[in-house]
Amino acid sequence: MTNEEPKRSDTAAEIKPLFTDEINPLLADLFYPSESDEPIEPVTCYLNQPEPLTVSQIKDWLMLPPSVYVEERPETEFWAPITTEQDWYDDEEKARTARSGQLKKRLEDELTVRQVFRVGESEIDVYLLGRQADGQRAGIKTKVVAT
Repeated sequence: MTNEEPKRSDTAAEIKPLFTDEINPLLADLFYPSESDEPIEPVTCYLNQPEPLTVSQIKDWLMLPPSVYVEERPETEFWAPITTEQDWYDDEEKARTARSGQLKKRLEDELTVRQVFRVGESEIDVYLLGRQADGQRAGIKTKVVAT
């Protein structure tokens, strides 16, 4: 018998905060502009294969019928409306643009293989998804209204 104490691991220090907990502060009062300004929300996705996602996989994940239109779009199109500052912006709009830039940087730092999918035709759900370091997919979603 030895007098050594059993080794302990400080699991609380090893646990990484959930993706949603990390980005929620950046999403507070942040809206995506379209015909109706819509909130941006965190989202997780159980699809965790290493390859980029396909439109078919997105339809399966969201349990959509084949008739629902889904397309992949460039990530730059997603960010342009919320990270580009306009000359006529007031201080509040400039602050919102800066926070959108912080969100963009956080997602670029946290997620690889980022993809943007648009779901629907007039009330369009928009998903920006990527892979976290642990292989799980997460991202953000919003809605764009285009009539």
